[in-house]
Amino acid sequence: MSEKAFDPRMLEALVCPVTQGGLRYDAEAQELVSKAAKLAFPIRNGIPVMLVDEARELNA
Repeated sequence: MSEKAFDPRMLEALVCPVTQGGLRYDAEAQELVSKAAKLAFPIRNGIPVMLVDEARELNA
């Protein structure tokens, strides 16, 4: 079973759940990054997991 790819066009509709700001797609890490919140939200099987509890904190 192949992993589904994230569709970057989804970025037009997605915002950070903490800041309501924009997100950057990191294709290599398969994450959506919120610079303002200093969080990276994982993408699993092509689906962004926009839960703060699942997010990875970014180093300054």
